[in-house]
Amino acid sequence: MESAIWVSLLYGIVSFYLLYLMIYATFQFISVAMGALTLHERQRLQRVRKKLGGDLDIPVSILVPAYNEEVTILASVESLLSLDYGQYEIIVVDDGSKDATSEKMVNHFRMSPISRPIRITLPCQPEKAVYEARIGKVKLTLITKHNGGKGDALNMGINASQNPYFLCIDADSMLQRDTLTRIVQPVLEDDAVVAVGGMIRAAQSAILSNGIVKDFFMPVHPLVAMQIVEYDRSFLASRILMDQFNGNLIISGALGLFRKDVVVSAGGYATNTLGEDMELVLKLHVYCRNNKREYAIRYEPSAVCWSQVPFSIRDIRRQRRRWHLGLFQSLMKYRQVMGSSKYGLAGYVSFTYYLLYELLSPIIELFGLLVVALMAILGVLDAGFTLQLFLIYGLFGALLSVTAFFQRTYTQNLKLRPRDVLYAIMACVAESVFFHYVLAYVRATAFFSYKRRKGQWGVIRRANISGQGKSTEESS
Repeated sequence: MESAIWVSLLYGIVSFYLLYLMIYATFQFISVAMGALTLHERQRLQRVRKKLGGDLDIPVSILVPAYNEEVTILASVESLLSLDYGQYEIIVVDDGSKDATSEKMVNHFRMSPISRPIRITLPCQPEKAVYEARIGKVKLTLITKHNGGKGDALNMGINASQNPYFLCIDADSMLQRDTLTRIVQPVLEDDAVVAVGGMIRAAQSAILSNGIVKDFFMPVHPLVAMQIVEYDRSFLASRILMDQFNGNLIISGALGLFRKDVVVSAGGYATNTLGEDMELVLKLHVYCRNNKREYAIRYEPSAVCWSQVPFSIRDIRRQRRRWHLGLFQSLMKYRQVMGSSKYGLAGYVSFTYYLLYELLSPIIELFGLLVVALMAILGVLDAGFTLQLFLIYGLFGALLSVTAFFQRTYTQNLKLRPRDVLYAIMACVAESVFFHYVLAYVRATAFFSYKRRKGQWGVIRRANISGQGKSTEESS
């Protein structure tokens, strides 16, 4: 009798697990299909706009928070100076770096110290010094300050900015010449837009010169290759679907455009969280709804940012733990959003998705996998059938990744060599059947093996232009 109860319980767990996977697979299929169609349509509209000519500009301040970024900062700023855009300034905020980040900038761009008062509208650590240079039509500003974390550095950048919109990017990122032009399009089409997110791609897969992609390839490093296809699938899938009903809850810190006055009124970036990017977006949803303000938070997949991804298991583990803890902090802080009619589909669909299929998914997936494996070992489930089932599920995920990768490559007019095509397909399969579960384990154990260090940036190894790794620090 007791054994029958246990068997029934195990069958119930397995049934829930399989239903969970089926719902997720269906959601991913719909998301990727809609994402592919949306990309195709937006590509057509971009061609129409190009024929009509006359892209409009809105003044934008580009904010680059940096901490120990001597390896990448010059290449990042050089890419920003190559933007094909009319009215913008660049503000680099050095958050108390211990390396030569500031020295490299001052020497390379021949910057001069100035006495410039900064009006503090958002809380942040005080500045140490301010430097400026005029590079062609662009004003470049460097602010060195006491360490306070990425959110604190961004608040300083907002305080110092002089334009009505600001774009935040990571210091290890590079933009294409048309990225800024494309990310402001939703704002030009609808003045209710208060924030716009863009597409993040792995910088290790492209060679950029003056903001133009000169070459695109699949790197031989397997961890980097798997992250490339993972990024393409995630940025093509749920974000485009949720964009249809103003339901996006996250804009990557590597590329996000925001309306300054709304962000300041909402309170700016939080300085006590590991996920300041998601926290700000949820804060804007809550602020605008509470104040009955008409608003839209959009996602523009044609605006591309090339950002470095970690190339070691150790760094991937650190990064994903921070992301997962930041997700937990944001969802818990704004838990009133879930299921509330006040927040519409963002509360019903988006919040529920992030709770069940982002925050809790690693625990559910690993526990379900262990139960299924146990039942197969005990002979309760047919081992051959179980293995076939997981292989089918894995290959289905790989197919979605392949679709997302090649759709993204096609819409950017990137050329692939036969070797890259083969390697991309192999990376999609490996990511779906192996890497996905490695990340699930990392995220599931985030609360047990990560010590939060308030006000500090996570240590991540960067690669310089010669491809050599060097340890630096960031907060993503």
